[in-house]
Amino acid sequence: MATRSIPSLKDEVRQFWNSDPCGTRYLEGENEFEAHARARNDLEPHIPEFAQFASAAGLRVLEIGVGMGADYLEWLKAGALATGVDISPASLAKARRRCERAGFHPDLRLADAEHLPFPANTFDIVYSYGVMHHSPETQQCLSEAYRLLKPGGTARIMLYHHPSLTGAMLWLRYGVLGGKSLRRAVYDHLESPGTKSYTKAEVRTMMAGFEDIRIKQVFSPGDLLLNLPSYRFQSWPYRLGWKLYPRFLIRKLARRWGLFLLISARKPMPLLYAIMP
Repeated sequence: MATRSIPSLKDEVRQFWNSDPCGTRYLEGENEFEAHARARNDLEPHIPEFAQFASAAGLRVLEIGVGMGADYLEWLKAGALATGVDISPASLAKARRRCERAGFHPDLRLADAEHLPFPANTFDIVYSYGVMHHSPETQQCLSEAYRLLKPGGTARIMLYHHPSLTGAMLWLRYGVLGGKSLRRAVYDHLESPGTKSYTKAEVRTMMAGFEDIRIKQVFSPGDLLLNLPSYRFQSWPYRLGWKLYPRFLIRKLARRWGLFLLISARKPMPLLYAIMP
């Protein structure tokens, strides 16, 4: 589907998140990070159960794509030995300031999710929430997660689902008259350039080396229009649509069209360990 070279697309992705780190619209006043955390908890209440922050004390955790550090800070608060990476220097700067304000000394590094600077078998948990589908080579990101996990370690990853209500709305806005498929509308218009979405079957294929793969599908704030409209959707028709959107019916009738796939999987133990009594 890509129409740009991979280096060019990565530069565009980096520039996008540098100019608008994820969640910037929820930063308010002196307590901006607390406001962002409240909004995140309200919009995506499933995150703590999925991430399992509370059970990570003493574990080596790698978060791929820390953004402004909301989840990364939770790993630190839980007592994890957490390292975080991101492709966006602007996002890392905000994440670092957030953690230092909370009294922590973060281990945050600028890095590409497709080529991470760590030895194999290093981490107990690799966590990545809504990041890998923005990278040109999502499969390579998953392969890196596998490489870096210790045998028996767990990956917890959120990827975008196809098809979704968010995709359908973008297709109605940009795809119908433009002759774009639903996936192409997502690729061109959902957040940074080159955003991809996957069926559950495609996810299982990409994660074939893992075991105990579990996938839970949930609505995103975008599916339900619970998020604040971005700068692209500020005109009165969009604002009216936000108010009149039938959220109750959507929750009841469109469960299969949620954007978020919450994926957990384990790196197998070597055969020698598996057969030992």
